[in-house]
Amino acid sequence: MPDPQLIPCSACGAINRVPWEKLERGLEPVCGRCKKPLAAIHKPVTVTDATFSAEVERSPLPVLLDMWAPWCGPCQILAPVIEDLAAELAGRLRVAKLNVDENPATAERFHIRGIPALLVLKAGREIDRIVGLQPKAEIARRLERVIV
Repeated sequence: MPDPQLIPCSACGAINRVPWEKLERGLEPVCGRCKKPLAAIHKPVTVTDATFSAEVERSPLPVLLDMWAPWCGPCQILAPVIEDLAAELAGRLRVAKLNVDENPATAERFHIRGIPALLVLKAGREIDRIVGLQPKAEIARRLERVIV
């Protein structure tokens, strides 16, 4: 039986433990503190310069941050891999996407010079970086060191 998924409440910030059985049965989890609906993290979360702190730096889980742009061919090829990893590692890793064209402050903060760039962050600090198009197996191997 997998561990419960940790889902932060976007309304009040409380960290909620949600059993997998509830998610698999299609039940909509609610926050234990404020009773607002929780978004299960089976898909990447879109972050912006404005939401980066709340979505990434305060995440109780390590974060895989996909730095991408809509015009980037390799980014488009990598997108389904990122979606798969978000679903497979839900509850152990948070996956986020940041459009570098629309969010230049965060891209500059991390000195992004080429995309796609995947940043692995823990408590808002970069602990690994994968630049360019990589196979899913290689990305997963690098992530396993972080989410053990």
